[in-house]
Amino acid sequence: MDAPTTYEELCSAIQERIGGLAAGQQRIAELLLTDPEGTAFRTIGESAKLANVHESSLVRFATAFGLKGYPALAALCREHLAREARLITRFRRAGQHSETGEFLSTVVEHEQQNLTRTFTRITAEQWDRCVQLLAETDRVHVMGLRKCLPVAQLTSYLLRLVRPGVHQIAPVTGALVDELRDLRQGEVFIAISIHRYTAETVRAFEEAKKRGLHTIALTDTAASPLARIADVTFQVDCEGVTLLRSVGSFIALVQALATSVALRNGTRSRDELLSDEQLLSDFSVYTG
Repeated sequence: MDAPTTYEELCSAIQERIGGLAAGQQRIAELLLTDPEGTAFRTIGESAKLANVHESSLVRFATAFGLKGYPALAALCREHLAREARLITRFRRAGQHSETGEFLSTVVEHEQQNLTRTFTRITAEQWDRCVQLLAETDRVHVMGLRKCLPVAQLTSYLLRLVRPGVHQIAPVTGALVDELRDLRQGEVFIAISIHRYTAETVRAFEEAKKRGLHTIALTDTAASPLARIADVTFQVDCEGVTLLRSVGSFIALVQALATSVALRNGTRSRDELLSDEQLLSDFSVYTG
């Protein structure tokens, strides 16, 4: 079984198996489910005493769920607390901005900072390599789910305007394998994901890497599982002013990438745009 990567995944796995656990293991499970705050900071000895088990039982419990010992259990609990703390902070910020009436100006300033931090991280070598890959490969595959789905849709749309062979991977339930069947060595795979990283996007990116595709990650931090295996990584600032993450910098980045691909391909891109315009006219897509 795959090891849980979040406290929520751990809880789901525990709840699925709790009926078949021995008495001592059930006490450990109950401790984790009811008191993640305490588990985040207790020593293994303290938790063992509370669950009335030997320390080795905690180690075996963690291992049974695919984790590397008690420290991994505690780490999931600490990450859970950190996410809750960030959410509480965002709620407080939202209240502050609604009271001061400065929300819109704060959003503008915040997005400007996100854009500046995102684009100043990009080196000329990194940009040129990415544009070359997107301009010259036979096919480009794009994947982003949940919050990143609209970014993936825009990326696919813009790249299709300036080059052929762009495929958006947006699997319906259980169909990811079918979507990945036609990946070929030398093609390009763009994955878009931010914390908390969608498991299907990460698995698809790993499969693309294994098959010899060039991999491009659009993600939020250097600790992202996408960044660890990407040939090119763009680290995008996406912190929102209050509750919701921002995708403004992602949008600016993919627009710039598509424009650079169009400029690099020159006549080829112009031909794609003319062909597109003819189809739009033939099918009466626009009314005016």
